Amino acid sequence: MFSSFEAFMNKYFTPVANWMDKNVYLSAIKKAMVAMTPILIIGSFCLIPGAIPNMIGPKNPISIWITQNDQIISIPSTIGMGMMALYVSAIIAYHMAKSWKLDVPGCVTMGVMSYLILAVDFAKDGTVDVTYFGTKGLFVSMFASIVAVVLFRWCKKKNFTIKMPDSVPDFVSRSFEMIPLSLIIVGFFLIIRILCVNVLHTMPPMIFAKILSPLVGSMDNVFAYTFVKFLQCLLFFFGIHPAVLSPVTTPIQTQFLAENIARAKAGLIPTHFYTPGFDSAFGNFTGTGLTFGLVFWCMFSKAVAQKKIGRLALIPALFGINEPILFGAPVVLNPIYFIPFVILGPINASIAAWATQLGFMRASTFTPPYVGVFFEGYLATFDWHSLIVNGIQIILSILIWYPFFKIAEKRQLEAEKKQKQVISEADADLIKDMHLDF
Repeated sequence: MFSSFEAFMNKYFTPVANWMDKNVYLSAIKKAMVAMTPILIIGSFCLIPGAIPNMIGPKNPISIWITQNDQIISIPSTIGMGMMALYVSAIIAYHMAKSWKLDVPGCVTMGVMSYLILAVDFAKDGTVDVTYFGTKGLFVSMFASIVAVVLFRWCKKKNFTIKMPDSVPDFVSRSFEMIPLSLIIVGFFLIIRILCVNVLHTMPPMIFAKILSPLVGSMDNVFAYTFVKFLQCLLFFFGIHPAVLSPVTTPIQTQFLAENIARAKAGLIPTHFYTPGFDSAFGNFTGTGLTFGLVFWCMFSKAVAQKKIGRLALIPALFGINEPILFGAPVVLNPIYFIPFVILGPINASIAAWATQLGFMRASTFTPPYVGVFFEGYLATFDWHSLIVNGIQIILSILIWYPFFKIAEKRQLEAEKKQKQVISEADADLIKDMHLDF
């Protein structure tokens, strides 16, 4: 039965996952969101000082200084997370231009300009409204940047450029080549903006928000989250890294994180559990599929190979890295471990989501770096209840993996026994006494 299921996955599912991983558009989005990691961490750090007056009281010198300098302290967050869509548009255009071997500066310029045409709004006094420069404009920045580079490539193929003589310096020639391209791309996005504002009476980012709201809203649901974790574990079980899903999941996580931070700054309770810090600290606790239980039992295994891999995988697992146990035990393509990894692992990963939705644990407002289990969960939420949740996850992981580990251990011991029996001890001594020299 398992072989039939494996054949089905390899025939229908694996090609789709591989296509997603190699697709130029999705790859550019994934790389852009990875590049935003430092911005998320810095933006989250800027929230910490604001919480200190609530912890130690508002009337001491430290709290007074923080309150007086709040605008300065929040500058990295304002120009980081508050301008994230702008950075994403540039990075996506950069990676797409590199993939298609196009003029990188030209593509980046057109990508950013196209996004700004759709996103920039003006207040009544004529000042620029930066509402859609942050995570609210994330999806429109992806759309604008991708379409701009696609149009750039199409114009180049159709030779909609101005060719200058060879004697003209290269940088001057490229500037003139950009004129027709710029007119076509800018004109295209101006038409989109005019249609949205004058016909639909709304800004382009709001159109994307309405279209994608069912998808974005569903990701803040525990059952949807469990399904996503199931899909990630299923991919990893067949050797495909779940990062192929990040072009879809990461923008949603980032938007929720920004909304949580905004609510925390306003003195309100953060509501979204599906954020990067939460997913790393709880959803991928000790690694995708919560495989710490297998590492634990392998360390005490009677089988030599399992004991070695368990001890080797312990330290990485404590920092959320479980590739050593996945490929060393192995878990990947091992029918024995399908149920604890693909079925029960996502359920264990969802415990923190339930804890947040039920009000037991605070939602995440911080995306910490890999600082180790328990500590990462506390930094993500600044709630000591996270220690209890992680503790429950570890205990469940140990219980879940035990019966399946014992089955695998029994088979491993039988294999080791057969290997020892290939040459008996008497034959080994006889060969040793013969002093054979080859």
